[in-house]
Amino acid sequence: MKIRFLILIVLLPFLALAQAPNFSLTGKIGTLGTPAMAYIDYMDNGVSHEDSVALVNGSFKFAGHISGNAYARMALDHTGGGKGKAVYTGDVIYFYFGKEQINITSKDSLENAVFSGSKVYQEYDAYNKAIGGTIMALTKAVNIDFNRGTPEQQKDTAYIKAVDTRYRKNIQNRTDKQFQFAKEHPTSYFALVALSEAAGSKVDVAKVQPLFNALNKAYRETDMGKELAQRIAASEITAVGNVAPLFTQNNVVGKPVSLAGLKGKVVLVEFWASWCGPCRAENPNLVKQYETYKDKGFEIISVSLDNVKERWLEAIEKDGLDWIHISDLKGWNNEVGRLYGVRAVPASFLVDTDGKIIANGLRGEPLNKKLAEIFNN
Repeated sequence: MKIRFLILIVLLPFLALAQAPNFSLTGKIGTLGTPAMAYIDYMDNGVSHEDSVALVNGSFKFAGHISGNAYARMALDHTGGGKGKAVYTGDVIYFYFGKEQINITSKDSLENAVFSGSKVYQEYDAYNKAIGGTIMALTKAVNIDFNRGTPEQQKDTAYIKAVDTRYRKNIQNRTDKQFQFAKEHPTSYFALVALSEAAGSKVDVAKVQPLFNALNKAYRETDMGKELAQRIAASEITAVGNVAPLFTQNNVVGKPVSLAGLKGKVVLVEFWASWCGPCRAENPNLVKQYETYKDKGFEIISVSLDNVKERWLEAIEKDGLDWIHISDLKGWNNEVGRLYGVRAVPASFLVDTDGKIIANGLRGEPLNKKLAEIFNN
């Protein structure tokens, strides 16, 4: 007993050291005080973290431990409206940072803040300038573009289409530059960032694979790199005609459910989330189709990309979704979602009685027609 106790005493300093903070983020935004709050959410090697702190005379500080570069969203609540309001309608910035002592200063807002002490942020800023800006910046620009029109123009379909065309062109130009950046800077961490985003959900394997293989090995082995590798693989293994990748995940009461156990039925593997508007809008149609065909051998297995169980269960009950539901509550890192290369929801794969994928991405009337074709013949 004494020996084991001694070993524990010896190990404790090392265990504490392993989790010692290796980054700090200190801010000074004017002279803001009560009820102003700063909120941060950041992703470190596939694991999400969040924190909050009250501002005192404009000052705040976050500190923590990360394993590598982290991607963050920081929101500043000026008036006490809460995190949700600050994130979706308030003062928000997105950025990458590393194991650094970072300072953020501004006279009035995060949006106008200046970063210092972060080499990673400097590289991120240079990367954004090279590709034409962030998605948020392009979205802000298109809103400004639209608002330049008169009230009459803003109701005109030709005007709206012209604005949308310019926006889509800017997005495509940005994507092209991301591929170029990945090609020209294979030793940069942001080459991985660029390639991961540019590859999208439907990966062009012939284009993406060589660029991925040329990246620094250490970056390929990060969680982001592994996820992109899974997406590249998924683009081939989830193609129509292939056997659907098998998986097992817990349902709402913690009982494991497997796709293999549904062989012999026509199964819609559907990816969704409680916070996904288009997903929730499609649910009434899924309810109708399930009621129509469930006794003929149709099953739905919904894979949630939620990370809060209560919200997941509330959405299931509110929408009346009386079929199989599974989730590991890891959000975008849901293991089934990664296996299938899902990067946007809603997403779906229709699997036949032999376990082969016969269609993907069906919803609304195209799904209804396919089910009618299967079960009415």
